[in-house]
Amino acid sequence: MNIDRFRKPSKFLVYLLVMLHVLTGCATTSGSGVDVGPRSSSSFSEDMSKTAYTGPKMDVVIPVFSPGLSGKAANYEEEGVWPELRRAEANRFAYKLKKALDDTGKFGAVRVTPDKTASGDLYVLGSIVESNGLEIEFDMQVVDASGKEWLDDNIDYEVGDGFYKNPRNTDKDPYDPAFNQAANDIVKALLKQKPSDLSTVKHIADLRFGASFNDKAFDDYLDTSSTPIKLTGLPSESDPLYERVKAIRVKEQLFVDNLQPNYAAFSQKMNDSYLTWQKASATELKLQQEAQNESLMKIIGGALLIAAAVAVGSNGNRNNNTLGRDMVTIAGGVGGAVLITSGITSRGEAKFHQDAINELGQSLDLEMSPQVIEFENQSTKLTGNMEQQFQQWRAFMARMYELESTPDKAL
Repeated sequence: MNIDRFRKPSKFLVYLLVMLHVLTGCATTSGSGVDVGPRSSSSFSEDMSKTAYTGPKMDVVIPVFSPGLSGKAANYEEEGVWPELRRAEANRFAYKLKKALDDTGKFGAVRVTPDKTASGDLYVLGSIVESNGLEIEFDMQVVDASGKEWLDDNIDYEVGDGFYKNPRNTDKDPYDPAFNQAANDIVKALLKQKPSDLSTVKHIADLRFGASFNDKAFDDYLDTSSTPIKLTGLPSESDPLYERVKAIRVKEQLFVDNLQPNYAAFSQKMNDSYLTWQKASATELKLQQEAQNESLMKIIGGALLIAAAVAVGSNGNRNNNTLGRDMVTIAGGVGGAVLITSGITSRGEAKFHQDAINELGQSLDLEMSPQVIEFENQSTKLTGNMEQQFQQWRAFMARMYELESTPDKAL
């Protein structure tokens, strides 16, 4: 009897130990640590809504967010983006940010608009980067009427693991903290401005609106040779052209005010379906990730089992038990093949989950189609979507200005 056979570990045992070590490593490194101990000071975000502010109340324009769609429709599925859903989110997110800014109490009127051509003191321009139920990310630029940039920010928020499991969160939007953070950042930027500069910006906003109807009458008061625009003077408060322009600006603001209930109704209409989509999308993404991780571990384990079986089968010696070696080889090969097949099946499950999300997104596309909004008691009929109606309204106001500018013509 060869005693050395019992002293040396078999190569198959070595391969098994290596395999177990690798799989254990995969399992442990994918886990998350426990966050304990005091938080760093930078992790606390001060609630700026409680900070006193006595400066000029700036009127804020929030154009509908850019949906962040790439130029090629062929990329949408690969990027996990559904155009109509993103366009619906672009409206909803702008309205969500409006509500968050309103809640701070630091601003005048905060209005969602179809585009950035509306008149305002401050503009918040948003562009969606990511939205999948687990994470929301959008870029945000804040610019005043002079063209001065206050903020160039990126808001990136991950929904907590337990949010969807907590019954107290029923009917709550998991993205709300992202918009509260965005509003907080805008307030911080506001508090850094001098009140005198803010008053100047409001004058510039009036004059730029006037110049959009009659540039010859108002451009002399603005230095537009560089950015930000500088105020070089003001017309008399009794200037008839200035009075007309300010009156028309008030009418435009009232028109945009009348659009706000439509944005609110649109957001509310999609609310139930959207909250359901967020939860389903988050669940499907987590299942996808779990399926992918399980697939990877099974394929690694299967490959190692097959490698171990081949090594044992090819490196046996005359003193080894031939039957035992054959059984080990067969078991290792079959076990490895089963694990690899199981891994491929898991990847098939991941694809199934992706298809399920696609179906959810497509069904929501149809439900989120925007409605035509009629503006009542006007001498011109406004048709199309909000952006088209707004442009028609601007053309109508230009005709109103021409009527006011013509002697002996009543408005």
